[in-house]
Amino acid sequence: MSYDPPRPAGRLLLTPEDKEAPQRVRRLRGLGLGEHPDPALDAFADRLAELTGAPYAMVNFIDENRQFFAGLHTPGGAGLPRPATGGEHAKPEVGRQLAREYGFCPHVVVRRKALVLEDVCDYPRFAGNPVVDEFGIRSYLGAPLIDSTGMVLGTVCVVDTEPRPWGKPGLETIKSTAAELVARLEHLGGP
Repeated sequence: MSYDPPRPAGRLLLTPEDKEAPQRVRRLRGLGLGEHPDPALDAFADRLAELTGAPYAMVNFIDENRQFFAGLHTPGGAGLPRPATGGEHAKPEVGRQLAREYGFCPHVVVRRKALVLEDVCDYPRFAGNPVVDEFGIRSYLGAPLIDSTGMVLGTVCVVDTEPRPWGKPGLETIKSTAAELVARLEHLGGP
């Protein structure tokens, strides 16, 4: 895995370089994915949250600049992104889009493998990610959505604001749900 070079200001970008992004965007457009929220993908995220007991679950499609949660489960329901209000300690709400350098899914896409972070603070590479400070994310479990052409379309993932012992059952669940969703996306012509 290669990483972007340091910015002129000297800050190292921790988000991995994604050379397949342009091809992914074309593939996603061909499948009609990655541009709009999808109620079927929201329902899939709801089921994933229920299976794992996680407060947040996403079906995430990634392009050159952003991540788009076409399927989203949050504790308050999958609403529109709105900044949190009230007090200096308020955290922003999770919305449908994040910059590519936020979160852990871009790592899963480039690695082409599931990623289990029971406590992101145990991993210096991941503990410095903006979602840790800005959203309070402490644990992550995600798997790539690899289609029949070998293209990684995005990810399915769950996150929590507390450390979580996902273990082998969590890993098996996230990988099997990713495979299930890819089959649905390709063979049924959509979610």
